[in-house]
Amino acid sequence: MLGPSGCGKSTLMRSIVGTQAKVAGTLEVLGRLAGHPTLRTRIGYVTQAPSVYDDLTVRQNLDYFAAILDPGRAAAERRQADVTRAITDVDLTSHADALAGNLSGGQRSRVSLAVALLGTPELLVLDEPTVGLDPVLRRDLWNLFHDIAATRGATLLISSHVMDEAERCHRLLLMREGEILADDTPEALRTRTGSETVEAAFLHLVDEAVAAGRAKETTR
Repeated sequence: MLGPSGCGKSTLMRSIVGTQAKVAGTLEVLGRLAGHPTLRTRIGYVTQAPSVYDDLTVRQNLDYFAAILDPGRAAAERRQADVTRAITDVDLTSHADALAGNLSGGQRSRVSLAVALLGTPELLVLDEPTVGLDPVLRRDLWNLFHDIAATRGATLLISSHVMDEAERCHRLLLMREGEILADDTPEALRTRTGSETVEAAFLHLVDEAVAAGRAKETTR
């Protein structure tokens, strides 16, 4: 999901996970109305701001959320394995016992991502998960995203305003001012607009939308 800041990406994502107030109409996710209680273990969600407890360590944060998702003594061993896997996935093994409040901003964002990876979510909704991260970590996270999609069968809905990240996606939703301008593959969008890059394709579609709006105003 690609578009400039303020275009409505986060609002749409919150609507999908059922946390957006005052939503008109209906939205179905995985065969249920958005926000349905049965979706809580089927969807992983990462907000723009890290959603972790600063006074707990990385592992304690994940232990806490794992216990909510998979409660009971019988699930203790499964939870422990899940927590260890999630910490490894986001490359925080060496910081597992560090307080979240003492981590860098990028590391705290990775803790939030690890929480979303607990269990086996069918849908991961990630709101600008790579913002503020260095190029190497961004690359590693995108490799992880592709691995999750390929090996775990999950769908990942990722928002960004960084155009070069669009080339890493299988399908794009281009947004502007609360509206979806296009829904297609990067290659199809480049072909449709006669552009060499997704950024150029996006700008082409924006210009088309602006021109169409002006024409509509003229005919009134």
